[in-house]
Amino acid sequence: MSGRKIGLYGGTFDPIHFGHLVVAENCWAQLGLDEVLFVPAGAPPHKGGKVISNAADRIAMLERAVADNDHFAVSRVDVDRPGVSYSVDTVRLLQVELGPDTQLFFIIGGDSLGDLPRWRDPSQLIELCQVVAVNRPGYPAFSPERLEPVIPGAGERIRHLTVPALNIAASEIRRRVAAGQPIRYMVPDAVVRYIEERGLYRNAVLEISPRPHV
Repeated sequence: MSGRKIGLYGGTFDPIHFGHLVVAENCWAQLGLDEVLFVPAGAPPHKGGKVISNAADRIAMLERAVADNDHFAVSRVDVDRPGVSYSVDTVRLLQVELGPDTQLFFIIGGDSLGDLPRWRDPSQLIELCQVVAVNRPGYPAFSPERLEPVIPGAGERIRHLTVPALNIAASEIRRRVAAGQPIRYMVPDAVVRYIEERGLYRNAVLEISPRPHV
């Protein structure tokens, strides 16, 4: 297949940190991608009173974090549409937006593979794109072949990629901000400044729930 090769990297990015950026850069290099699109999730269904920061702040932090990298970009496809943002729908929309000749690589954490059968239309998802599972600190590798009984073709359409694993978590960044502790060198300086200017994450009561891939 001809055309561009585009990586799709979804998540709440609340906030974007160097762990995310290292994953994206290494996927770009190892897969020979033309570009990596960061796709921040829209508002998830509320569960247990947990919330995430508003989309405008998360996008602003993303844009500042990737501004100096000409093969990174931010997509608003999930935050600009109503309802639950299922991954398979995101990929369909981006395929239309980017054109039928564009090859899509959907980047996820390897720890999410075991949950893939519970996602919306997982068989359709792996038909639409190549799923790329990257290693996560503290999680053992999960073989895609184990999914074959419930997702035929998983062994061929899902691949593992080993990248430098920085043990940085957005939840820890939020906790440190609330506690008045430094986060420099965990997130880009431009993101540090934005968090300070906007007063994000200062409420120690706020617990932000990451949106699961679905």
